[in-house]
Amino acid sequence: MLGPKQEAQAALFYEFSLEDHVPQDHLLRSIDRFVDLSTIRAHLAGFYSHTGRPSIDPELLIRMLLVGYCFGIRSERRLCEEVHLNLAYRWFCRLDLNDRIPDHSTFSKNRHGRFRESGLLRHVFVMTVARCMQEGLVGGQGFAVDASLISADVQKQNSRQHTH
Repeated sequence: MLGPKQEAQAALFYEFSLEDHVPQDHLLRSIDRFVDLSTIRAHLAGFYSHTGRPSIDPELLIRMLLVGYCFGIRSERRLCEEVHLNLAYRWFCRLDLNDRIPDHSTFSKNRHGRFRESGLLRHVFVMTVARCMQEGLVGGQGFAVDASLISADVQKQNSRQHTH
């Protein structure tokens, strides 16, 4: 026997925890254990005004960048959409269900402006390498570069195209 159709009823209060909806073995949980962005606000202090509208939290933007790099999301517009929709991404970015995602244009302005001018991404990279060394993941004594040298005779190619 079929039961009666269940009508969706809006709840007055919701109890929802993002923490409960992100699997323990999710990649972002592994990364989150090692991400410490506590110094970035001090690093950027001189690049933000004390007047006007409050700025977007730089830690949020860095966390969003990490999500983009880890999951191959190259478009800032798409990254903002994905963080809006994905519970694990929201959890990693410290966003609740009601929190708004920064607009992609604001995201771009910060990344190309304040972050570049302040050297923030280099600062985060150096902190990350130092943490990896501290955890014994890398030694820090040497490095290797993989590069291929290919000679190109551009002039020769151009001269062939113009002799028709």
